[in-house]
Amino acid sequence: MRTVNPVEHARKRARILDAAAHEFAEHGVDGATTAGVCARAGIGAGTLFHYFRTKREMVYALFADDLPAGAEARRRALAEPDPGHGLRLLVGHLLSDLDHALAAGLAAAAIFQANRDEEFAAMIAAEDGRTRDALTTLLRRNAKAGRRPLFPPDRAARWIQTLVDASYITADDGFDADRQTGELRRLLDVLTDGGSRGDG
Repeated sequence: MRTVNPVEHARKRARILDAAAHEFAEHGVDGATTAGVCARAGIGAGTLFHYFRTKREMVYALFADDLPAGAEARRRALAEPDPGHGLRLLVGHLLSDLDHALAAGLAAAAIFQANRDEEFAAMIAAEDGRTRDALTTLLRRNAKAGRRPLFPPDRAARWIQTLVDASYITADDGFDADRQTGELRRLLDVLTDGGSRGDG
């Protein structure tokens, strides 16, 4: 009986998903093809279907694989004694892929898939909800420490997510990630501190 090398299996799976990310970002979910994924990954169709039977499974895996990192970022942020530092950690995680060349294309692919796939939409909504809850908790702690957000914590948390999401959607070819991130952090300082502090 043939045994599976788990390291090699994980490496090949990651290569397939990297190829799929490029296909979905460049051509959209419907425009992407399994042949294109195979060509980019340097594998045959039989190998691809051993890992993923459909394009939907690849889209799902691309985003599901990021969930543990999000959970760890929330855990670390909520464990911070200083809620302001916790907020900066969590926001930093949310912005960490903004300079990725595929950011806008993958954001568009996620929106497209969520609009027609209830299970995928539920996964994204649940993750957004967990992040919003963490942001709200940190904003409430920040307010107790004397740094009141511009809006009630739950509303400020929604605005943070809206601004972050909008940044990914607009991260096109002319996008300056460093400048955008800096400007976004200044906006978030206003949201989280009511504009009263300049350290952020």
